[in-house]
Amino acid sequence: MAKVGEVCRRVRSKNAGPFWITIDLFFDGEDNFRRYRDSDMLGPAVIAALYDTDAKLVKQAPVDSLQMIKISYPRPRPQGWAGERDMHGGQQFVRLLAVELD
Repeated sequence: MAKVGEVCRRVRSKNAGPFWITIDLFFDGEDNFRRYRDSDMLGPAVIAALYDTDAKLVKQAPVDSLQMIKISYPRPRPQGWAGERDMHGGQQFVRLLAVELD
């Protein structure tokens, strides 16, 4: 089974304001991009389960010209709260790398 980390040439995460995180999945080719772009394997339910959020709030935006998918979800607490461990959201992508796609 292929994993996200195997079919993407780059995966990154970052803040999308103080209340949202965005993950960018840059696929390693057009075939993989098209295969997973509209797949439920990276759908809102999967993201919601990984990041403990409501699937109805997960946003996805494919960017065909870059062969990438932008996924955004609400942070559980605003950026900078007292127990913050990833102020810039830069490590949030890691748990997505091992998601099996096939």
